[in-house]
Amino acid sequence: MTFTLLQRRWLLSAVAVAGLAGLATRPALAQAPNWPIAGKPIRIVVPFPAGSGSDATARVIAKLMTDELGGANVIVDNKPGAGTFIGAQDVARSPADGHTLLYTIVITHTQNPHLYAKLPYDPVKDFTPLAQMVKSATVLIAPPDAPFNNVQELVTYAKANPGKLNYASFSQGSTSHLNGELLQMRTGTKMTHVPYKGTADASRALVAGEVQLYFDGTATAVQLIKAGKAKGLGTATPTRVPVLPDLPTIGEQGVKGLDIVGWQGLFGPGNMDPAVAKKVGDLLAKIARSPDMLKLIDAQGNEPSGASGPAFAAIVKNDSERWGEVIKAANIKLD
Repeated sequence: MTFTLLQRRWLLSAVAVAGLAGLATRPALAQAPNWPIAGKPIRIVVPFPAGSGSDATARVIAKLMTDELGGANVIVDNKPGAGTFIGAQDVARSPADGHTLLYTIVITHTQNPHLYAKLPYDPVKDFTPLAQMVKSATVLIAPPDAPFNNVQELVTYAKANPGKLNYASFSQGSTSHLNGELLQMRTGTKMTHVPYKGTADASRALVAGEVQLYFDGTATAVQLIKAGKAKGLGTATPTRVPVLPDLPTIGEQGVKGLDIVGWQGLFGPGNMDPAVAKKVGDLLAKIARSPDMLKLIDAQGNEPSGASGPAFAAIVKNDSERWGEVIKAANIKLD
């Protein structure tokens, strides 16, 4: 069969148009899935009770996400208990579409793996590190009528009364628990650990006189100290906390080794699409440096971060190795 020049041009044009139409109907594999998905809520799971410091920060993040995403429905879902297992497992089992996030502290991914022989989640495979929002610290506090006013007086009293002092933590194996263990190791004292379900319960226990010591988060510790419901004995930090400039660090008072700073951050389920993870992480990093977040973080006595993606993943890995050494040295096992 032969074609005229006009027919050949028409045929080539038709083939080209058909090819373009075929390309248009193919899925754009190189493009990231749409996030946020219109109409689908974004859920931030917090493995601590409502009213805790982490919960308060997560709610500010949720509001700022709503604003940045043009009114998207961002909710905070509290799932406390079991050393953050319940909330972490919930997120690990959720779709990896960027609509379920875990807002947690250092314990979930860097301490629990060394404290438990078996976890209901894999701290690496089941999660995608998105952004470190806050670098936090702990403050050693006591009731106003405690018979000691600083760390050295505490050590003297504890040695004279072995086993009689109770110290709270917001969960087994938490930073507040491990700091209590470290304090005993470094000072040769013996105290009794009393774990609670969250910072709010632990703080109430100290105010009620159920316990005599608590390594509290900076936000709630500052509130209790300023309200006259507790007194600060020292900070478990390398340098003094800006909101408590007159309170010496525990290291300044002669007890070394209690200067490991914690953090709060957001994770997604494992195997998130890299483009979606980057989009979520970039948004969270922007929020971490926003005026509203900086104001909140400063009021809490913490420091802003905003490290996202691979940078946050590296922090998680390094801190896991560091806490692992501490837990091994203290010989702490929770199962």
